[in-house]
Amino acid sequence: MNKFENKWIRAVLPALLIHCSIGTVYCWSLFKGDIASYIGKPVSEVEWAFSIAIFVLGMSAAFGGKFVEKDIHKSSLIAAIFFVAGMAGTGFFIYQKSLIGIYFSYGIVMGIGLGIGYLTPVKTLMLWFKEQKGLATGLAVAGFGLAKVIASPLMEKLLGERNNEGILVNPANIYTMFYILAGLYLVMMLAGHLALKKPAGYEEETAQSKSFSYRKALTNKTFIGIWLMFYINITCGLALISQEKGILAFIGFGAIGLVSSLTAIFNAGGRIVFSSWGDRLKDRNSIYKIIFISSITAILLTVVFDGINQSIAILIIALLCFVNAGYGGGFSSLPPLLSDRFGLNSISTVHGLALSAWAWAGLTGNQLSAYVLEKTQSYDMVLYVIMALFAIATLISIFVVKPEKVNVESEDFNRKEEVAIG
Repeated sequence: MNKFENKWIRAVLPALLIHCSIGTVYCWSLFKGDIASYIGKPVSEVEWAFSIAIFVLGMSAAFGGKFVEKDIHKSSLIAAIFFVAGMAGTGFFIYQKSLIGIYFSYGIVMGIGLGIGYLTPVKTLMLWFKEQKGLATGLAVAGFGLAKVIASPLMEKLLGERNNEGILVNPANIYTMFYILAGLYLVMMLAGHLALKKPAGYEEETAQSKSFSYRKALTNKTFIGIWLMFYINITCGLALISQEKGILAFIGFGAIGLVSSLTAIFNAGGRIVFSSWGDRLKDRNSIYKIIFISSITAILLTVVFDGINQSIAILIIALLCFVNAGYGGGFSSLPPLLSDRFGLNSISTVHGLALSAWAWAGLTGNQLSAYVLEKTQSYDMVLYVIMALFAIATLISIFVVKPEKVNVESEDFNRKEEVAIG
């Protein structure tokens, strides 16, 4: 059995199984119109199920960090139960044509599974890959990004044929798809749950004996800076990614599905490339400077060539790929950066707290670009707003996120330790 006790079987494989399952939340755009059509509600109202799911993901990670820290086996099992129950429940409530039920199952129940599941493998990976933390988290989080590429063809197959107006020939396929996917992801996530294990010699009590201080973290300048630049990166990414289909249609580019797959690959690739690149840098925060500056450069090049209206398609596709790569890289580079600044003992807790930025960005990213478009009728103006936000994030990365390591253990713990030593 010793041949199975290695980082690939006990950390990477289970992380990929879990993240490739929960990452299918990004396939939402493939079927949201079918849900709206089946239950007889506007797409704008159905859209809130996705926003709620991302918000609950971030908040459940923020408040579930200490729980994940204590027991990865319980947390991975709970993630599987909530995610699968939410998936199956979504199918049931679509059948019942209940929008509130869809909000509850897809948004809240599945959202809890997303948050706990996203967080669970991270610390285990960094314990197995102590010298290559960025590569480790990149491999796992890449699964979250690749899920869309892997699951999209399966979902299209399960949804079946469409008529000339794009309506499903068999509308019942929309809810049966969720039942089938729930069964598939139950097997994958339980396999990940059973395989996930921390390396031999790691003492669980070491992590549990430390008392994490939320007050110290939330009032720390470095943590606030990391939270803000992470929030801005997600907001900018979602603002542009949510308009991807509309931009390509506006310039008359027909192969939208091909570009969607290409940008998803860049999203996943950026998660591995940027985070593993950070392993070679003196200060891992430099990766965020690279992400922000490269995104600004890509936008500037598009603007120089007369913006979305006149730029050649290849330049606009390159812009979408660059922003997707930086969007993914921002996620995978976060845990090792937090580990460098706050230590590995409380990484699940502090990482979960930082993921609350994802919750709020999920509510503001899509809405930002939609608001700018509504007011200006210009994709170019969306680019200008995104570029300005990236510039602010660059300044935060340079002047606020300092390289010093921060102590986030509570004063009570420190006092007990001093007494014990004395």
